[in-house]
Amino acid sequence: MPLDLQKWIGATLFFCGFLAWSVSGGQKTEASALASLLPQAADWKVVENIQRYGPETLYEYIDGAAEAYLSYDFKELMVAQFQGGRTKSSLTVEIYNMGTDLNAFGIYGAERFPESHFLPIGVQAYLEEGTLNFLAGRYYVKLMCYEGGEKTEEFLKLFAGSIADKIKDRGSFPVLLQVFPREGLIPNSEKFILRNFLGFKFLRNGFSASYKQEGREFESFLVQGKSGEDAEEMWKELLDHFAQNGRAVEKKPYGVHFKDSYLKNVFLTRSGSRVCGVTKIQDGQEALGERHLDAMVKALQK
Repeated sequence: MPLDLQKWIGATLFFCGFLAWSVSGGQKTEASALASLLPQAADWKVVENIQRYGPETLYEYIDGAAEAYLSYDFKELMVAQFQGGRTKSSLTVEIYNMGTDLNAFGIYGAERFPESHFLPIGVQAYLEEGTLNFLAGRYYVKLMCYEGGEKTEEFLKLFAGSIADKIKDRGSFPVLLQVFPREGLIPNSEKFILRNFLGFKFLRNGFSASYKQEGREFESFLVQGKSGEDAEEMWKELLDHFAQNGRAVEKKPYGVHFKDSYLKNVFLTRSGSRVCGVTKIQDGQEALGERHLDAMVKALQK
């Protein structure tokens, strides 16, 4: 088939799909920027009405998981079903607009695993059996292929590449992830929690990473305050919490150290508008915790 004809068919299918989406449920809906990200692939067509969900209706599509997305200030989801013209294969496209690059990374990081098979699509993608999810800018895109057989991965990459190419600002990983030392870092374990970080209502905008060093696993974190005063307030509330719960908070030149039944040895400090910490350090490895915290502070100062 001539290339120009393929492009014309792709554009026609996209337009028909967009019309179906815009009158989904028999009601006219406001045009969404997500519609412009729908993939175009030869021999594939949109089937069924394209669905749109907002914060109030997300539970209708992902009831059990909706709360996780809403905790990152989810904005909008568009779902499209595609059918392969020459095969029995079908593919579901979910495009989540999370509002900001940081929130998109938050939900993406919450669902990936360090052992996942990663691909260079968008900022990053991971491939699992029959699915391919990727992060690009403020979007988190999830693709699911059915009855693709040996071509499943090929179809997923085709659709993912088409969508990623349409996203003008793909963004990057959060800059603050560079603060976490590389030594012992478990790759792709970094996460971002928008609110209720570590289970505390007064902690927000928290980053964490997992480590394995000297035969032991531990965690480190960084909380970004709006200002030095905001960080100081969070710092005081955090120390008050542990002190009030019977933890002997010991002051150190770098900050404080204390022990907790779950978090083991904990090392904390405040640097400008950030609060940094290292947790789950075993007894006898206190020097490791101190070195790690010092490396984070030096990285922040740079």
